[in-house]
Amino acid sequence: MNYSDLESLRALHPAWRLLRADNAPLIASFLHRAFVMPNARVIAAADLEEMLEDVLFALRAQAGEGAFSRSSRDYLNDWAQPEKGWLRKFYAKGSDEAQYDLTPSTEKAIVWLESLSARSFVGTESRLLTLFELLKQLKAGTETDLDARIAALEAERKRIDIELVRTRAGDVATLDDTALKDRFQQFLQVARELLGDFREVEHNFRLLDRSVRERIALWEGSKGALLDAILGERDAISGSDQGRSFRAFWDFLMSSQRQDDFGMLLDHALTLPAVQALKPEPRVRRVHYDWLEAGEHTQRTVAQLSQQLRRFLDDRAWLENRRIMDILHGIESKGLSIRDAMPVGEVMSIADVAADIDLPFERPLFAPAPRLKLAALALDIVEEDIDADALYHQIVIDKAQLARHIRQMLQLSEQLTLREIIDAQPLTHGLGELVAYLQLGEDAFHAVIDEAAIDSIDWMVDASLTRRVRLPRVIFRR
Repeated sequence: MNYSDLESLRALHPAWRLLRADNAPLIASFLHRAFVMPNARVIAAADLEEMLEDVLFALRAQAGEGAFSRSSRDYLNDWAQPEKGWLRKFYAKGSDEAQYDLTPSTEKAIVWLESLSARSFVGTESRLLTLFELLKQLKAGTETDLDARIAALEAERKRIDIELVRTRAGDVATLDDTALKDRFQQFLQVARELLGDFREVEHNFRLLDRSVRERIALWEGSKGALLDAILGERDAISGSDQGRSFRAFWDFLMSSQRQDDFGMLLDHALTLPAVQALKPEPRVRRVHYDWLEAGEHTQRTVAQLSQQLRRFLDDRAWLENRRIMDILHGIESKGLSIRDAMPVGEVMSIADVAADIDLPFERPLFAPAPRLKLAALALDIVEEDIDADALYHQIVIDKAQLARHIRQMLQLSEQLTLREIIDAQPLTHGLGELVAYLQLGEDAFHAVIDEAAIDSIDWMVDASLTRRVRLPRVIFRR
């Protein structure tokens, strides 16, 4: 927030340019009604021009025919110019009609303007409770002391027990109308901000795609190094805090059970008289469907960017193959041009002028393979009773039971070696069970191998035979 940064923002940021524009009230009000209010992601150019023409007609009727003299198409094209950056104009795949979408900077400016209007009721209790709950989650999620965590859970259980006793006695504490309005306003604010976050996430992916295209166009190294750099950057974006948070939110939305629970809770909230007194917008009822639609649009945008990047790389490969063919054709044309005019002097040299002579009689002759002779022996058939139960006897390793044993052991300690786990529950199926432990360490648990230490693991085959395996120390961690 120093002077130079703010001066740069005032000159370059689209949101600040919108606030300084001469027609800022027209731009902000129209874009708010067209995009923000109905949560519209993409609008066709013809539909948006018709909507703006209706708005301009109403304004001209109020301010006179001389006001807003330009056409709706000119206004939209001007707002989508790069130096303005208030709208994004593009062409969807398989369509020749222009599409418009709101930019994140414009949405931020509209939300800020919306916050300037006076509110009849400003709630603060719900915000304080939200902050307090977040701090409790931070403490509970980072607490490593088992005694402290157990004490916190015991206190929570004690509070729930007291609440149960009071409820059974008929003493039920409910929220008054003021508290209900406070919490519902907080819900509406967070819901609107969440819808705006999707547009910004999509914008960030689009900027990533543009930077990758620029790197491909200016790349001078090998194709393998280019792909390694691009895929590494894509993995870094997916593994970043924003990528993991978006993936967790998307997983929450894709759960049908959570959608049903959310819809049931929202229906109950909208039936409360205090909430109905606030006159919420009808689309609040389907806000979670708006989130789902916005998330799907973001996912489709990412998929389209990946397809475009693939085609871009294919075009680069085609151009590289064409360049190689041009070089080969150049060599052929130069060879044909000197066919009738032989060059003077030495053309080429051969390092070895002696020929390798291979005489025919020095090669070995064909040797036929010996034929097998089968002896005509009479087989003695002995009728004996043979126990075939051993053919059907199989050993089944119960991996689920082994995994439960590991989890129970890890509840008592931060980390354990494989030998300690087996000492607590000896092997009953020998080497197969030991291999199952190693496979669980790779698939289901966090396991590391200490090459510097060697552990010995024993098991009994029968009463007189014991086997031993020596292997590097395997450590299971919680």
